[in-house]
Amino acid sequence: MYRAPRGTLDILPEDQPYWRHVTERAHAIAALYGYEYIDTPIFEETSLFVRGVGEGTDIVDKEMYSFQDKGGDHLTLRPEFTAGVMRAYLEHGMRTRPQPVKLYSLGPIFRHEKPQAGRYRQFWQFNVEAIGEMDPALDVEVMSVAWHLYEDLGFSGLSFHINSTGDPRCRPRYIEALVAYYRPYLHLLDEDDRRRLARNPLRLLDSKSPAAQPIIEGAPKITDYLCDECTQHFARVRRYLDALGRPYVVNHRLVRGLDYYTKTVFEVYAEGIGAQNAVCGGGRYDGLIEALGGPPTPGIGFATGIERIILAMKERGIAVPGLPKPTAFFAPLGEESKVVALRLITELRAAGVRALLGFGDRSLKAQLRAADRAGATYAVILGEDELAAGQATLRHMAQGTQQNIPLAGLVAFLRDSEATR
Repeated sequence: MYRAPRGTLDILPEDQPYWRHVTERAHAIAALYGYEYIDTPIFEETSLFVRGVGEGTDIVDKEMYSFQDKGGDHLTLRPEFTAGVMRAYLEHGMRTRPQPVKLYSLGPIFRHEKPQAGRYRQFWQFNVEAIGEMDPALDVEVMSVAWHLYEDLGFSGLSFHINSTGDPRCRPRYIEALVAYYRPYLHLLDEDDRRRLARNPLRLLDSKSPAAQPIIEGAPKITDYLCDECTQHFARVRRYLDALGRPYVVNHRLVRGLDYYTKTVFEVYAEGIGAQNAVCGGGRYDGLIEALGGPPTPGIGFATGIERIILAMKERGIAVPGLPKPTAFFAPLGEESKVVALRLITELRAAGVRALLGFGDRSLKAQLRAADRAGATYAVILGEDELAAGQATLRHMAQGTQQNIPLAGLVAFLRDSEATR
């Protein structure tokens, strides 16, 4: 028997109410803040992610799904949205638009990670980007989009974890101090952390190795090495968060996993969703477009996994609206009745009324059971007697009552019934 590939997920009909609710709220809240939707290809040139995400990151070194196509091009299924959105910003001349350009995306992402609860190798992300402005108030707006989404979805106990990772002027001095601090502990580091020390020292602060935790606690803090500009930027972010009453923690270990981050980095935490209670993360990437061949252009964004949100909602017992149920279920008895039912259903659907047909040659009792399982408001019974009288028998499924409606007025009756549901 075939099974879904490891690390992938079938989104079954019973899960669709969660998916529809979360994605609809994401679209609505992004629009509320003035963000416009953009779709980018599922695959891009491999070099875009190598340059954008950065060599030495786990994503580039371990997790990308890369391949050579029949034309000899080296392509990669997107492991994140930001690099592709920045490519589109450059390719389509968006820098000529009023800045900041505010964009968002929803779609699948691909990473060869170890599958675990809420984390898959193909997963969906809600991604938000604001490009072309350095103002710390924009940092807080982007953070507020994330906050607003989780609050709207019913999460409570929200807080930010924030940090500054500096910029290319002040970060090298910190990295030099960090490497010097770690050097005496080299024998205690596992293979991954030794590799990070050589290629991407900031990632040492994000290590999950148990042996590394006491070392991290004593590591120098990047906020002690920030230049005046980065210090002032971080102070203004905190001031704006204070003004909004948004609780936050300055987390000196927070660096995020991608090379392109500068200055502000953040995560959103929520109570009651287990040990991994960060529901999203993001930050500023002021050097990314320049790294991709464009002019110096600031930007900030975040991404959150839809599967992770839905899992957390289920764990916390957050209910969502169900999908719309049909107004009518037609139960024809005989061939001529089915012909009439098909015609009426076509008219109803053209009028925007949800209607289903009982297929096969099932008994009336079996068709009524099917109408009940479908959640239909009415069962429309059409047999020889009904056709001869030019009417249908409408059974209200919840009340168990029945009434006769002329066939000529049935579509109008059901249309009005749907409008008042």
